[in-house]
Amino acid sequence: MTERTATGRPAGRPVVAVLEGARPVRGLERVREFAEVRVTGAPGLAEALDGADVLHLWDYFSGALPAAWHAAGSLRWLHVAAAGVDKLLFPELVSSDVVVTNAHGVFDQPMAEYVLGAVLHAAKGFGRSSDQQRRAEWSWHEGRTIAGARALVVGTGGIGRRTAQLLRAVGMQVEGAGRRAVLHDEDFGRIHASSELATVVGSFDYVVLVAPLTPLTENLVDAAVIGALAPGAVLVNAGRGRLLDEDALVARLRTGTLGGAVLDTFAVEPLPPEHPFWSLPGVLVTPHMASNADSWLDDLAVQFEQNFLLWRDGLPLPGVIDKALGYVPSRRGATGADAS
Repeated sequence: MTERTATGRPAGRPVVAVLEGARPVRGLERVREFAEVRVTGAPGLAEALDGADVLHLWDYFSGALPAAWHAAGSLRWLHVAAAGVDKLLFPELVSSDVVVTNAHGVFDQPMAEYVLGAVLHAAKGFGRSSDQQRRAEWSWHEGRTIAGARALVVGTGGIGRRTAQLLRAVGMQVEGAGRRAVLHDEDFGRIHASSELATVVGSFDYVVLVAPLTPLTENLVDAAVIGALAPGAVLVNAGRGRLLDEDALVARLRTGTLGGAVLDTFAVEPLPPEHPFWSLPGVLVTPHMASNADSWLDDLAVQFEQNFLLWRDGLPLPGVIDKALGYVPSRRGATGADAS
């Protein structure tokens, strides 16, 4: 067992285990100055965890940790290089004293930009224009103005707030949906209770999903909510596929009464080639890439280095997950807003 100080930090040189995936891990030079670093793939995770104080899940989609958890007796802090932690929070980790942090803040801007791009794609008919280009067809069609259009952002954490700010910047009227209703919020104006979605979605032109996947948000956008979407409304899902009832969305899209859908995440990934989303008119499918940016790997590396130095000095860590909720609670919690 690692000898520890009164604050719980290791008294000697800490051990940092790093689970590396298909992308080689970056940015460990500074960490190596102060810690023993063990970089491993999934087969060697248990061995790397033996005596480790910190685990850095660079391979954030890996499912290797539960099987190696028996070796994590010294673990005090786990950092995952991702925003969503729904695939990580297995019961033994949730009930443990291990602090879990995520890539809080790294993906706010890229995902907000993706949502703005999705709105413009639907409003300006870029999908239709692309189809016409492939046919060498010169055919004028009318687009929609987004200034003044109403958008409901479902998910009021950091990603949702940056999305709201960006959509407001181009003149859209934005409100939010979260666990609790708030009448006056600095980013959303008004936040509706997500439990009331079916009664409020009908007044919005765009409904944007960026909420985390938790037991409370799974199937949040169910058949009743999808049926209540306004004629001509556009649904954007940059959160998780299981936030919505995909079969109900397919059925509604087939009626031709929606303006379309831009979908980045799905209940089954990769999206099966026979799925209707691939060929339904007005639907844009992207391969779980809303958070991608040219700097994201470097940003993730810098974040872990900075967090490690805080942890080493016994200072509070940013982006701490509430393991019972499944996300980082909003700093605006006093107003009643939160991530979901």
